[in-house]
Amino acid sequence: MTADATPPPVEGARTAPGPVKDGPEGLPGPESSHGPGAPPGPEAPRGPEAPRGPEAPRGPRARTTTAYPRYVAGKVAGAAVSLLAVLVTGFFLFRLIPGDPVKFMTGGRQVSADQLAAYRREFGLDLPLWQQFTDYCGKALTGDLGTSYQFNAPVVDKITEALPNTLLLTGTAFVLYTALGILLGTRSAWRRGRLGDRANTGLALLLYSVPSFWLGLLLITTLSVGVGPVPGLFPTGGMESGGEEGLARFLDVAHHLVLPVVTLVAVEYGQTLLVTRSALLDEMGSDYLTTARAKGLRDDLVRRRHAVPNALLPTVTLIFINLGRTVAGVILVETVFSWPGLGGLFYQALSVPDLPLVQGLFLVFAAAVIVMNTLADLIYPLLDPRVSR
Repeated sequence: MTADATPPPVEGARTAPGPVKDGPEGLPGPESSHGPGAPPGPEAPRGPEAPRGPEAPRGPRARTTTAYPRYVAGKVAGAAVSLLAVLVTGFFLFRLIPGDPVKFMTGGRQVSADQLAAYRREFGLDLPLWQQFTDYCGKALTGDLGTSYQFNAPVVDKITEALPNTLLLTGTAFVLYTALGILLGTRSAWRRGRLGDRANTGLALLLYSVPSFWLGLLLITTLSVGVGPVPGLFPTGGMESGGEEGLARFLDVAHHLVLPVVTLVAVEYGQTLLVTRSALLDEMGSDYLTTARAKGLRDDLVRRRHAVPNALLPTVTLIFINLGRTVAGVILVETVFSWPGLGGLFYQALSVPDLPLVQGLFLVFAAAVIVMNTLADLIYPLLDPRVSR
């Protein structure tokens, strides 16, 4: 036997497999499955190729491009339904108020039953309730809110006349309490646990729980009427003294504006402070603030450039909600200070009751809240896109 002879295989022993030819991408070729010299099998069918170019689906991004329009449509539809509900509720709610507006229009004079019937026929009060409701809704949808019993003038004209005075009061208070709440809330959060934080938070909670009419009466008693030897410094009510023009009239209106604005600011700034403080405290433990400090940025820059902008997202929503709520909630303050705005007009209309004027003002107040809430819902996803997904 020669040295290079191959020994015969032992019975029962395993033999090593032959060489395997690899196919494309490392898969076994045809010879591995059919043996050497076997013809290749039919090629496996391939699925449809994924589309390429601009027609390819983009996954989450494709869903995001259509999510916000659907989100907007849903919110606008919800606001429209809410306004319709307010229109229906306002009509039936104020008809439960005791009192006869026709007798009020007679001024307490003795009139015959025929004259009372003529008044009711003139203002449509002799019609069935369902017909009054359909007439009211049809006119309201065209912008006609009826004629005031008390002033014998279109309701829209009376609202337009008083609206600038309310916007002056609420706009001034809104700017001041928003700025004050954000400033003090930021400082309180950044100096958490210190004396200033405890004082600001405690005062904000105290004033936020105080009724606005009670605080207004307290300010009138102490700062308008005077206490003991301390004389009154501000007018007790009204918007102007009259007879002034130019700069003197501007200063006179500003003088009358002080106490109503102070009342609204004191009651409303606390909520903005607390929300801003809470949001900033949540952001202060974030890793990106630690990274900013590690890069050597001053603490003031870390707060202004990084922490505060991200913490203002809930505050932006609250700002819009507060704006609508302030317009609707100014009734008591305007009544206490005899401010000639929508709130004082609403109080006068309730005492009659002047149904068209009450219904129109109720619709305006509710619309202010609904519109501002809807704007807050629409703006928030632009600041935080996760909301509309």
